[in-house]
Amino acid sequence: MRLLAVCGVLAWLPFCTKSGSMDTKSCGSADLLKYDMTEMGAAVAGGELSAGETPRAKVRSRVPVVLRRGVECVADLVTFENLADPGEHVAFVFPAPYRAAGIPLVRVHSECLTGDLLGCDRCQCGGQLQEAVTLIAARGGAILYLRQEGRGIGLYNKVDAYVLQDVGYDTFEANRLLGRGADERTYRMAAQMLSALGLDTVELLTNNPDKVRQLRAEGIEIASVRRSEPDLLTEPHRFF
Repeated sequence: MRLLAVCGVLAWLPFCTKSGSMDTKSCGSADLLKYDMTEMGAAVAGGELSAGETPRAKVRSRVPVVLRRGVECVADLVTFENLADPGEHVAFVFPAPYRAAGIPLVRVHSECLTGDLLGCDRCQCGGQLQEAVTLIAARGGAILYLRQEGRGIGLYNKVDAYVLQDVGYDTFEANRLLGRGADERTYRMAAQMLSALGLDTVELLTNNPDKVRQLRAEGIEIASVRRSEPDLLTEPHRFF
């Protein structure tokens, strides 16, 4: 409703009356935004939220899609509301044979245009994403795709770092020379996404101990960690 209101494309919408029946009335963007803010105020007044508290993350949309990356399979593409940052993070949720064993396999994957889309050999992101699709399609679980390009510094800064790497700096040094952190990613939104999906206990597919630490700090139970293994990099500082 908030999206439609901002776009200003609605001429009418059915609204519930106090009696619970449906009432159709003309309304515009201002009406819908006022309604949305009224609903938020009611939640605060009713004790569902404290003043200033961020609403609990929830699933916004869920639609099945066919993936052809590594293997051909079907997964649900899921979007979210009320995440900790404004990035358009998504999840791909795979059918759940894991329920027999009780623990889903999860990959928390940060966006990488050069690796995921183009297969660039400067990182293993594309190979790790393909590995995740193959393993999780067979096992059941989810891939969270986070919009944190370049370990959180953005695409342009990542390419600037490539330039510095080509003259002899490693990844950490290049980022520091650009005035950025070695790894600026956070995973609070990933924990919110997992909770919204009901995946509070997972096996995590990762080589990054900081990812494990942050998710545990946000209340996700990491039952075990499975190392990602497509042509492992030798540099000890390269985590994805």
